[in-house]
Amino acid sequence: MAKNKRRASNTAVTETVDRGVAELVPDRERARAWTLLVDGAPQSHVDLDDPAYLSFEYQRRLGHVADLVAPANQPLHVVHLGGGAFTLARYVAATRPRSTQQVVELDAALVQFVRKWLPLDPHARIRVRSTDARAGLGKVPDGWADLVIADVFGGARTPAHLTSAEFLGEVRRVLKPGGAYAANLADGPPLGYLRGQIATAATVFAHLALAADPTVLRGRRFGNAVLLASDRELPIAELTRRIASDPHPGRVEHGRALADFTGGAAAVTDAGAKPSPAPPAGAFT
Repeated sequence: MAKNKRRASNTAVTETVDRGVAELVPDRERARAWTLLVDGAPQSHVDLDDPAYLSFEYQRRLGHVADLVAPANQPLHVVHLGGGAFTLARYVAATRPRSTQQVVELDAALVQFVRKWLPLDPHARIRVRSTDARAGLGKVPDGWADLVIADVFGGARTPAHLTSAEFLGEVRRVLKPGGAYAANLADGPPLGYLRGQIATAATVFAHLALAADPTVLRGRRFGNAVLLASDRELPIAELTRRIASDPHPGRVEHGRALADFTGGAAAVTDAGAKPSPAPPAGAFT
């Protein structure tokens, strides 16, 4: 009854969680859709009536990866590092029924907040663990996952221990042969962090691609980029077509062009790892 009353008033809901202040803001254009913000930074958008709808640009790109990682309708084993409002887990459950998914989210209070106001489909095979992303990844069996998605931000920054070659070695361990890794990365000029993440992934995976808004790739503004990596060839042509056809078209770099973009950046190890850069003031306004 409380939920129905809140829906009628169409007001935002705010709660202090373990790592800040979480807020659910209603989408004025979609009846049961919400945007999750943590400390003012947008984290997720969810439409409870249409979980296959992805509003954020970077989430649409991750959705394209989930669509292309295996033949249509084939159930997947997916690990999500970073929970937010479980947007991508809901998407996979809707588009690939009978998929089995594990979500690892450190903020237990955030998990409870999201479960309370944006409940998961009880029939979806989604298990949520409230623990550190790397620790949770360590509990996944060897060769279990078709896809690992990393979208981890604490205070709008990706923690240092999730940026290293050693971390990606753990990702590679849990992937099936031919499985894929996709990461949401955030950076701005001069793009040193992004280039370092590409160089690091190249030490672990044979095939890479990067999808982002062209203005982000040219270093003109702070924004998101999706890094895709695998030990098998990637569906570059179809991925490029889909991302170019999005409401906010993006560009896909791969092969020699991606190597040129990386520009000889050094790979990151645990010993020298740093968190991703903090977004500039006004980045989310």
